[in-house]
Amino acid sequence: MLPTVRPTALEGVVIVAPVPFRDERGFFVETYRRTFFHQLGLPAEFVQENHSRSRRGVLRGIHYQDLRQPMAKLVRCTRGRIFDVAVDLRVGSPTFGHWVGVMLDDETLQQLFVPVGFGHAFVVLSDEADVEYRCTGYYSPEAEGAIAWNDPDLGIEWPIQDPILSPRDRQAISLAKYLQRPAFYYSA
Repeated sequence: MLPTVRPTALEGVVIVAPVPFRDERGFFVETYRRTFFHQLGLPAEFVQENHSRSRRGVLRGIHYQDLRQPMAKLVRCTRGRIFDVAVDLRVGSPTFGHWVGVMLDDETLQQLFVPVGFGHAFVVLSDEADVEYRCTGYYSPEAEGAIAWNDPDLGIEWPIQDPILSPRDRQAISLAKYLQRPAFYYSA
């Protein structure tokens, strides 16, 4: 069976809910089908897949790649539970600076599609979590950036107060500083 796709409050950000086949052995689920994504008008070509493992309280993000190396992501949590966030960083977009958050876990098997021009972050709510994401572009250190997870201009309602952050994420810029970046950053 094909997955269901539900829009979110941000145009282009969608929740993909695969339909698992479950029996006494466990389950089988098709997590990606190129023709299905193509029919929906979603990017169907992924060139890189990443896998992270993090412990409870780890927050990764808000990460993005600018238009020098644009990247959309299809995110899923294969073990544990996370609160996954997409932030519209397309300067000029009517929803610039808006965010959506979705619970992803190894029970529901939902995935979040994060389009080009959006930042992405997640925080781990289980003891550990494995997160995998397919990317439409290659990782590029020159094009990457990070927005502060707790920027008051975003007002993200995180389910934790004091996350564990990497040095890079502790030094992430504000949304106001992002707006001062060169024109090759996102525009709607």
